[in-house]
Amino acid sequence: MDWQQIHCSRSSSARVIKPDVTTEPVYFVQISDTHFGPTPGYARHGKVALPAAQLLVDTINQLPFAPDFVIHTGDVVTAPDPASYALAAETLGQLRMPCYYVCGNHDDPADIESFMTMGSKQDLVVDSETLSYAFEVKGVRFLVFDTHGPAAIDPHGVLSETQLTILRRETETDGLPLVIFWHHPMLPMDSPWMDQNMLTTNGEEVHELLRAAGERLRGVFYGHIHQSLQTIRDGILYVAAGSSFAQFSSWPNDERVSVMAEEPPAFHFVRVLPQQLMIRQHRVAL
Repeated sequence: MDWQQIHCSRSSSARVIKPDVTTEPVYFVQISDTHFGPTPGYARHGKVALPAAQLLVDTINQLPFAPDFVIHTGDVVTAPDPASYALAAETLGQLRMPCYYVCGNHDDPADIESFMTMGSKQDLVVDSETLSYAFEVKGVRFLVFDTHGPAAIDPHGVLSETQLTILRRETETDGLPLVIFWHHPMLPMDSPWMDQNMLTTNGEEVHELLRAAGERLRGVFYGHIHQSLQTIRDGILYVAAGSSFAQFSSWPNDERVSVMAEEPPAFHFVRVLPQQLMIRQHRVAL
């Protein structure tokens, strides 16, 4: 299938890890915010979700170098109903590498566990209301946290006290290099609409916990904002992936949500190397 890479070779260096820590390169693809609906013709923000997701799957399967896994950073569906998840499972199930899923504010953690096939993992929270787990690849530890909160705060997110305790334990102890995935942004984005509606309510507390990981923390990856964005604060790299079909604007004067019609679907190809982390942003023309 024809596709066009519009923007590429965007990279960021993470803090150097200790010389005595040796890992093989780990490669993964980050996708996000597919927003499947219950029917093939379902549209959101004036765009049909399914064809974009199908093209995204075909593109990833045809990459010249196969990643170790794919991570979906949330909002697999728009409404957590069986028909939507069945369509998502059928489409994303065609990816030829292990897949992992983050629970977004539009998702249901139990439905993700029930419908979506994931690679080997270790649950961090044994609770059908929270999708929080870990997995390891080639000497790198990957943590997935669930930031979806009660309906009263949606579309904001929150990290529960239980998950904060787990995060504190993971960051304050020595161990393997860390990469973290969740759905919501933790830090302000210099955009009035984004900052008033999309942030994690306890994001500043979470950021302070992350600082304890020091050089072990290679990067934090999220979705929700429908835009490729990279932020560095206190040496911590935060990376958002664009949506598979519709991108939001986030200019410093944006007072309300708007969809950038000219921006095509996006995904990231990420390289976790022994001494640095690189992100290549791909755009896929529909």
